[in-house]
Amino acid sequence: MRDRFEDLALASPGILLLAFAFVLPIVEMLRLSIVGHDGGMTAEHFTRFLTDPYYLGIVWRTIYLSLLITLICAAIGFPLAYVMARVAPSLRLWLIVLIILPLMTSVVVRTFGWMVLLGRGGLIPFTLWKMGFVGRNFTLMQTEAAIVIGMVQVLLPFTTLSILGVVMKIDRRLEEASRTMGAGFLATLRTVILPLAMPGILAGSLLAFTLSVSSFVTPSLLGGVRLPVIAGSIYESATKTLEWNFAAAQSVILLVGVLLALTPYIKLSGRRHG
Repeated sequence: MRDRFEDLALASPGILLLAFAFVLPIVEMLRLSIVGHDGGMTAEHFTRFLTDPYYLGIVWRTIYLSLLITLICAAIGFPLAYVMARVAPSLRLWLIVLIILPLMTSVVVRTFGWMVLLGRGGLIPFTLWKMGFVGRNFTLMQTEAAIVIGMVQVLLPFTTLSILGVVMKIDRRLEEASRTMGAGFLATLRTVILPLAMPGILAGSLLAFTLSVSSFVTPSLLGGVRLPVIAGSIYESATKTLEWNFAAAQSVILLVGVLLALTPYIKLSGRRHG
């Protein structure tokens, strides 16, 4: 009993911090989402969001772009993590540094860099124009492609490092046994490494998806007002139209969506470790 009391006393500062910084804001958000204009309880804010084609289009765009970004991050992150796991330790260290280095720069700064590269007259449109693929005034700004490019660059380190931690634990003798039995490199990669690395791929993909679906800065700057996402819609409702209750309802919908995305992974993890 005394040990439990001491443990609780030691954990109490962290519990209080979580309560004030996380639990209370969520409770207040839930309360605001069901408060009507007359001060009574209502579901009108949820009904408005879920029945308006404009907001449903925002939801679809957010989910579609997040899934696309997640797939690209996984497709690039897996082979990159495999190469990093199989090279010499000294080279692996430098590759990890190169992967982590962008995280030391603000997302806003990196996004402004992409605005320069993707905008009219930027390096990428200029190169495509010189190669004859596009017109002189071509720009990638305010397109879904710009959002995907910017978000992949932001989220790729998270996916790669998640996969790397799993691939590093795979015994190399399994690859050697597969090659000894006559399987080629690609067959070994598909039948041995990929299934064993799946927990890391799932964890990295889930991390990329949850961060992407709730991202605000990069989609807003690269997509502009023509391509709003849920986080941008919440910002508009809370700061421009001052519809805090409606913004809270959108936040609740986003929170529920993220929790639903987490549920299958939690169940799979429970089966794997249970």
